Amino acid sequence: MRLSDKVNIMVFEIMTPREIEEKSMATITEELNGRTWPEPEFSVVKRCIHTSADFDYADNLCFSENACQIAIEALKNGADIVTDTKMAMAGINKNKLATLGGEVHCYVSDPDVVEEAKARGCTRSTVSMERGAQIQKPVIFVIGNAPTALIELDNLIKAGKCKPALIVGVPVGFVNVVESKELIMKAGVPYIVAKGRKGGSNIAASIINALLYTMGR
Repeated sequence: MRLSDKVNIMVFEIMTPREIEEKSMATITEELNGRTWPEPEFSVVKRCIHTSADFDYADNLCFSENACQIAIEALKNGADIVTDTKMAMAGINKNKLATLGGEVHCYVSDPDVVEEAKARGCTRSTVSMERGAQIQKPVIFVIGNAPTALIELDNLIKAGKCKPALIVGVPVGFVNVVESKELIMKAGVPYIVAKGRKGGSNIAASIINALLYTMGR
């Protein structure tokens, strides 16, 4: 056989999902080159990087004072979660949340929400936030897609109709994304926000999961 005919054979280490995650987190920690955050913020930063393979989250994630601790306490006390997308809802560890007495809600596809948004000429995310504000228990709002959801939350907060336990504000995109995040950072409620254009439903879910996992698998 000629040298040019030889096939390079790559050998992969067989690992369990848990081992893969642990090795990934160790790699992230190493590549952060000594940068650390207090826990549980550090776990949130690492999980966002793990989800996206994007180290920009080490710089663009912003936490209001004691946001993670406040969120964890709310989750321990059975807080519900309202998301703006089915994708974020699917990504959140609902089994773990249920053990704490919480539930995830996403109203954007509900027929009555669709009809009301059409009649009013607004987005389904706007109506969904109004529905979430009516829940009679602590609520964490988890926004990974719609700037209009953050804008409506700001309106509801100013009107005294909503007092979120926490807002995760990480919509992704180019129109009103940066501005809506800045609104939430001035709204006077606990927040975790990814400044700038980056974010997404996967990042939104990963933030909640990072908080849930601090309480054990």
